[in-house]
Amino acid sequence: MTNTFSTYAACSHEESFIGKAIKKIIALHRWLKIGVMVVGDGVALPLCFMIALLLRRGSWDLALDYGFMPHIAMTIITILAFAHAGLYRAVIRYIDIKLLASAGIALAVVVFAAFCGSFMLNYEKLPHTAVMIYWFIAFSYVVSSRLTIRALLRSKITPSTGPKKTCVAIYGAGEAGAKLAAAMRNSDEYRALCFFDDKHTLANTNVAGLRVYHTNLLSQHVHKLKIHLIILAIPSATPERRKEVIQTVHNAGIHIKILQNLVELADEGISTKSLREVKLEDLLGRNPVPPQRNLFAKCVQEKNVLVTGAGGSIGSELCRQILSLSPHTLHLIDHSEYALYTIKQELRLNFPTLAIHAHLGSVCDAKFVERVMSQASIHTIYHAAAYKHVPLVEANMAEGIYNNVIGSKVIAEAAEKFRVQTCLLISTDKAVRPTNIMGASKRIAELIFQAAAIHPSSQTTFCMVRFGNVLGSSGSVVPLFRKQIAAGGPITITHPEVVRYFMLIPEAVQLVIQAGAMAQKGGEVFVLDMGQPVKIIDLARTMIDMSGLEEKSELNPEGDIEIRCIGLRPGEKLYEELLIGHSASPSTHPRILYATEYSFPPLILTDLLANLMEACRTQNTSIIRNAIQDIVHEYVPPKEVATRSENQTSDTNKTAATLPKANVQEKRHQEISAFAKASAIS
Repeated sequence: MTNTFSTYAACSHEESFIGKAIKKIIALHRWLKIGVMVVGDGVALPLCFMIALLLRRGSWDLALDYGFMPHIAMTIITILAFAHAGLYRAVIRYIDIKLLASAGIALAVVVFAAFCGSFMLNYEKLPHTAVMIYWFIAFSYVVSSRLTIRALLRSKITPSTGPKKTCVAIYGAGEAGAKLAAAMRNSDEYRALCFFDDKHTLANTNVAGLRVYHTNLLSQHVHKLKIHLIILAIPSATPERRKEVIQTVHNAGIHIKILQNLVELADEGISTKSLREVKLEDLLGRNPVPPQRNLFAKCVQEKNVLVTGAGGSIGSELCRQILSLSPHTLHLIDHSEYALYTIKQELRLNFPTLAIHAHLGSVCDAKFVERVMSQASIHTIYHAAAYKHVPLVEANMAEGIYNNVIGSKVIAEAAEKFRVQTCLLISTDKAVRPTNIMGASKRIAELIFQAAAIHPSSQTTFCMVRFGNVLGSSGSVVPLFRKQIAAGGPITITHPEVVRYFMLIPEAVQLVIQAGAMAQKGGEVFVLDMGQPVKIIDLARTMIDMSGLEEKSELNPEGDIEIRCIGLRPGEKLYEELLIGHSASPSTHPRILYATEYSFPPLILTDLLANLMEACRTQNTSIIRNAIQDIVHEYVPPKEVATRSENQTSDTNKTAATLPKANVQEKRHQEISAFAKASAIS
């Protein structure tokens, strides 16, 4: 009943007589408030004792026979006991069950003392059992009066000119939801109105003073109760389940926030500060796989580690996770002064006792790289330095190829020269059947590492890890979409059917480090399980919803943000793949696959690279593309890609998650294998 009144008061903003009176009471001096409480108890407690006598004797006449002295004595003793228990020092708006329990114990002591005193003094004018009955009545009065006043005060203390509380519903009527509902009673920002839960057994029950509705009725009650926000309070929910709930709430047109997960929450730490906005990673629906400790630390712990491109999205996360594994030293290479300075400052702050060395320079500079390598006995290299922006590299072919190809060649040769134990290349899904220069250059980088792995004198284990887009990286669409939404739109996408693989940066880096530890013979191409591909247009719509806005379209001309298709950029294709060949083998890790793909003998590759560099010097795009096709036979120039894109059908999304047909793959694989064998014989 109290909660119902509070809910009504929260949604009503008219200034009533009761509200004005309560505000006047709140404005009183502290001692005057205590006086009001004492006077109130001084009037109510004698009535409580009178009711106890009435219940014991059965009539008013008999109850009045005892006079007023027992009533006055019990009232004075009870008030003194309450004062000792701290009941009058408490702020009623924030009174809790613990304090009320203390008052109940103090009252019990009074009753017990009165009972024992009357028994020892043979005082038989009052029935002893009436004193026991008094405890129940007086304690009921104390609890009900304080809780009622607390509810009234909380519903009226917000000034009419202040911000209105947000009416919310809690999704999940479990322990976490109940604690959150209790915490919201003290909140000046939120007012919980009800619960939603999937369990039919909880439907129409009452949890923490709030009604529980089944989630099938979510849309109906959200609009009926004028709820503006739903909070997902199931911290143990799997990513798949969280994704389903978020989608359900979005479909109802309501904003959603999430209670932090069990790792982030202390058991007693649930409060309104424990809420957070929905993140894009919540929409991936992927169960995190804890790293295998033996793999995670194998190439890092107590070793000297070098990370190239250390200031980038992947490189910086590599540095963070490497330092968490206590390496002997960590060396950073980046050609961006600001990026290198930023990551070094962050690492110094978070890992002040570990040895961190920053080197400013380009991986294409062989003398620079060798100088860095000669200063420390490097055991492990993570080569993440590369140009990755597809349109920019497409428009600057020679520079992109030089950085990505020569940089990889310099790192591979230095690793071999200084006998590095493990050298790992961070590759990309765009290296598979590339349609752009960036992807082709990364495939050539893979071939360089594969050739280095089969060099007779090599003592280094070379390997590659290939994966797709990572959420929030500097080159991903997520930061771009955020800026476009902040500017009021439009959001620009290349094609409505474009799909991409996505993964969180920390998860990708964890898998990269573990994959490097799995390499044995060298030349392995590891492919990360990226889950299901995501349509970019769906991602854009989700980000619009998460911003509390609506898509502007022909069906909704009054919307906020328009999504505009601008056409595929040069070298871009509708979908990406992760495998060149027709098969991949499982590894000992559930999220890492092992791919067997073609490679070139070192001498043949050296000649092909020399021709490619000569072509780059001409700055002629046709000559450069021909030189690339001599190395990457599956490279398809942009014009051919554009022709193919026009013939794409509506099942592109399905195609993105699968490989090309087996006979086409087998034919291509046989052609590549035959070429490699012929090259080796010659």
